[in-house]
Amino acid sequence: MSKANLLLDLRSYDRETRRHLHDYHQLVLPVSGTLETSIAGREGCVDRGRGALIAAGAEHAFAAAAEDNRFIVADIPAALAPELERLPAFIPLDAALGHYAAFLQAELESSRFASSQGQRQMLLLLVQLLTERYGGEQCIDRRVQAARAWIDEHLAQPLPLARLAAVAHLSPRRLSELFKRSYGMTPHQYQLERRMQRAWSLLERGEFSVERIAEEVGYSSLSAFSDRFRRHFGKSPSHFRK
Repeated sequence: MSKANLLLDLRSYDRETRRHLHDYHQLVLPVSGTLETSIAGREGCVDRGRGALIAAGAEHAFAAAAEDNRFIVADIPAALAPELERLPAFIPLDAALGHYAAFLQAELESSRFASSQGQRQMLLLLVQLLTERYGGEQCIDRRVQAARAWIDEHLAQPLPLARLAAVAHLSPRRLSELFKRSYGMTPHQYQLERRMQRAWSLLERGEFSVERIAEEVGYSSLSAFSDRFRRHFGKSPSHFRK
């Protein structure tokens, strides 16, 4: 099976055991019921509090434990999120991941994903959350790691590529090439993803005003922040605050 584009949807499975493999990553998150799964010879279940990550090329088998079941399933091209290959097959879902999965479920049930770009942004944020928790050490050029760390530490600041290249001791062109090869996106795309992730996290915590959060992630204009956030997630900041 081959897939060039990502897909995010809700699926149910029958009790017949099926076995196959595909050249894209697949993430399975629980909504209801249990999915008995074997991934590359490792046995486990997708149920409340635990998801599964099937890396591209990994043979897997699956069957529902009962007829009444539902799961969020993301089919993700390997090139879009190469870091998923380093994650464990079965992933505990902490409170933040559980809340995000519930948000994805609500969006899918209401059919409010406006575009494939909206789905892409949602999945990139989810991949970032998973990688931070379970990705472990990555074999990435230290100069690129230094550039990423600088972005993370200066989210509220503009991102001149020449300044970032100086931090990494690379030319701007070489840094862009290595950064995209390592993280699947350009430095500016990464900064945007991190800004939106940070904003989403702060909104969920409810400790600061929307104006303060906009400033925290580099927006002096509340309207510009709200517009970017809505285009990124398909929802206004106030939706997440609620």
